[in-house]
Amino acid sequence: MGVTGPPGPVMDRDEVDRALARLGAEHEAIETSLFALQDHAGRRLLEGARLTGTTQERWAAADQAITLLWTYFDAYTAALRSAREIRARRRWSSREDLADLTELLRGESVTVAGSGPSTPASLTGPARLSDRFTLADLVERMNDLYASSLDMVVAADAVWSALPARIDLLAAELGRTRQLAHSVGVRPGEHPSGDDLERITHALTRLREDVVSDPLAYWRSGTGSSAPGGGRPDTTAYDREAQALEEVRREIDAVLTVRQDAEVRLGRLRDVLSRADRTLAEARSARGEVLAKIAAFEVPAVSGPPTALQEQLATAAEYRRSAQWHRLSPLLETLETRAEDELLRARESLTAVTQPLAVRAELRGRLDAYKAKVARLGFAEDPLLVERYDAARRMLWSAPCDLRAAEDAVLRYQRAAADVLVPRVPDQGGPADRRGES
Repeated sequence: MGVTGPPGPVMDRDEVDRALARLGAEHEAIETSLFALQDHAGRRLLEGARLTGTTQERWAAADQAITLLWTYFDAYTAALRSAREIRARRRWSSREDLADLTELLRGESVTVAGSGPSTPASLTGPARLSDRFTLADLVERMNDLYASSLDMVVAADAVWSALPARIDLLAAELGRTRQLAHSVGVRPGEHPSGDDLERITHALTRLREDVVSDPLAYWRSGTGSSAPGGGRPDTTAYDREAQALEEVRREIDAVLTVRQDAEVRLGRLRDVLSRADRTLAEARSARGEVLAKIAAFEVPAVSGPPTALQEQLATAAEYRRSAQWHRLSPLLETLETRAEDELLRARESLTAVTQPLAVRAELRGRLDAYKAKVARLGFAEDPLLVERYDAARRMLWSAPCDLRAAEDAVLRYQRAAADVLVPRVPDQGGPADRRGES
């Protein structure tokens, strides 16, 4: 929209013709813009919607502004028509015609009646029964009213075009997730994710109602934007619920995985606990053997299998039979950890119980290894070695075996063998002792 020049001397015919051409083009542009605003989908929606909050307040002002805009345009049209009629009286306008045209085109010649009490002062300044404008002033006011009205309409339409559709898609996804959750036992009051789904459902319903009735509450203006409606829809509330639904969906997926793998995991649990029980039984049997064969050695007691784990395993199997997947999931995770711990405890118990037998076996092996070495070097019949070997062997192969005494006997045999096997240092200048030669 253009603006005519300032008032001045009487215009000549060429100036009048140029001004009328410019005003005609301007009139056409204004008319096109007004009809576009009138037909804008956002304006039609605003007219028919039940608005609340910020949008209700701003639309009431914008609706009056649009009405006033048409009033201004009608006055502008009438003034332009009058100017054209004066110019069309004769080919060569008289001095009086040019004076009238100058006043009409540049002076405060346009009166807009009824624009006072019914029009907010914020739109037109202080309330008056009528206002007088130059055509330039009238165009400037129409520009301002059009820009503010279009901004409001475009913003509301942008929110309505973006958010309700996205909310509806998310609500559809929510419905599918609720059905899936119900199939695996995730229900409100029974599982936290069921409560979350209930909250998200209410939140999305309320959000859609708010967006439809007060779209401008979800509009974020663009900083420094000069474009009509510069800004974007505020999706913060929507994004928050979408993220919450995604987290619930991941939880449901985890429960679904439990449903698919439940039998395999339960079988693996039974196997681990069975191995733990067998290991504990082996430890109890080994303890009896150790007590019968080993003396003077403390043997730790062996506890029985934990009945609590078996009870929880039975509970897990019942959850699977009754399709209570949301309860089975955390129970399986706990049981898997505790079953592995129980198997480790059973193995440690078996190791602790059989340690004396391992010590005896190590002493027997050490004694036989030294005997073989002594025999290989030709000292098998040495009386001292034979005596100490027989003493150590009797202790290690008798029951119950005193491990401490047997260990001392093996050490005595080792020391005697070392004395025989290590070459002795000959006296200075004397022959070497034959027994010390290797």
